[in-house]
Amino acid sequence: MDPVRFDYGNLLAPRTSGGMDPARLEGDLAERFRVAHTAVEAQREAGVLGFLELPYGEETVDRVVELADGFAQWFEDVVVLGIGGSGLGATALGQALLGPFWNLRSAEEREHFPRLHVVDNPDPYTFAALLERLDPTRTMFNVVSKSGATAETMAQYLVARGWIESAVEPDKARGHFLFTTDPTSGALRQIGEPEDIPMLPVPPNVGGRFSVLSPVGLLPAAVCGVDPRALLAGAAAMDDRCRSDVLSENPAGVLAALLHAADTESGRGIHVMMPYADRLRAVGLWFQQLWAESLGKAVDLEGRTCHVGPTPLAALGATDQHSLLQLLMEGPHDKVVLFLGVEDVGVDVPIPERYPGIPALAYLGGHSLGHLLDVERSATAEALRREGRPNATFLLPRVDEGALGQLFMLLQIATVYAGALYGVDPLDQPGVELGKRLTYGLLGREGSERPDLEEPDASWVV
Repeated sequence: MDPVRFDYGNLLAPRTSGGMDPARLEGDLAERFRVAHTAVEAQREAGVLGFLELPYGEETVDRVVELADGFAQWFEDVVVLGIGGSGLGATALGQALLGPFWNLRSAEEREHFPRLHVVDNPDPYTFAALLERLDPTRTMFNVVSKSGATAETMAQYLVARGWIESAVEPDKARGHFLFTTDPTSGALRQIGEPEDIPMLPVPPNVGGRFSVLSPVGLLPAAVCGVDPRALLAGAAAMDDRCRSDVLSENPAGVLAALLHAADTESGRGIHVMMPYADRLRAVGLWFQQLWAESLGKAVDLEGRTCHVGPTPLAALGATDQHSLLQLLMEGPHDKVVLFLGVEDVGVDVPIPERYPGIPALAYLGGHSLGHLLDVERSATAEALRREGRPNATFLLPRVDEGALGQLFMLLQIATVYAGALYGVDPLDQPGVELGKRLTYGLLGREGSERPDLEEPDASWVV
């Protein structure tokens, strides 16, 4: 398996003005990382970091493949109902590995695998428009909620269940659903067990934003023909590379240590993930949740107020060279840009040689769109370096299961290393709980207190 490589030279001085002294990678940063690595390995041994166990769960992946094969034979459309990590992973995998316009291809072009839809927001306009386009007799819903209490997802399930039951006999409706949820408890278990609805487990020690390599992400990908075992093999290969406590040998450690130092020492707390491939656009959004929700915390591991955390931003090259690059080049020195490049794009489009008398066009002939995109990435990284703007590049050998498995695992491991460096728990998300409780109260959930909301002051409304 060809490795995903991480080129961090543009984060270092003197190559980049304001970059990190490379000697620190063998000095204080190496020592800090060794402490963080020890803490993470202790959590691994204690079974806290369940995402690290996912590449080795053969029984689970066998069950994923079994269910995926069965559902793929019966349905034309698969709809994933899940929000946050319960939807972003499936979106990122589908977008990367199924390729563009999957749902517009004919059944023959898809090799008779179903179309895939991920509905991660309860916007009624979107949901209604989707249902209007689908045949309920040939549609399957994968409902993803670890707790079975996610308001948005469960509301969508109730709508979908009614829609299916309006079109098929009641005793056949259950055959249109698959639940991905907690292995022992929750509302989906209460529904699924007596109705004999197929269910896949989300391990108790795997949180939503770390679940892309669990059945949460694997089932939607597998039902459309993606090889989940190849994804997990890539993840296992990266896990092995990241077991070293020597900073310079550990790609996830280098990423975490340099970004942590950029934030806490240089004020570069905005971390821009910028893929140069449309297929990887959703990877930037997936990383945005992973980095933000894991590291943005008000209280550290000792219970002290800290208010720490970098701000991730998802971008797309070359598109955002025409929207964000001016800010990245000349705005505040508060950003680090992380590029995602692809060495073998798989399919390329040659640029014809025409208009030799027009210099603005003539130079493009003889190249290809893939080469143009990659040159733009390299040129943008160099332009940022020359302006003293630190950046780094992940290089994927190609966009396939092995490379995606490596990349997802690298970024997840880097996140827990960064949590140890910041001194916070990267696995919890207390900041989102208040909004959930207020939602429950406003909707009248049993046992939830209805909050008294401040009435708007008319003098402040225009």
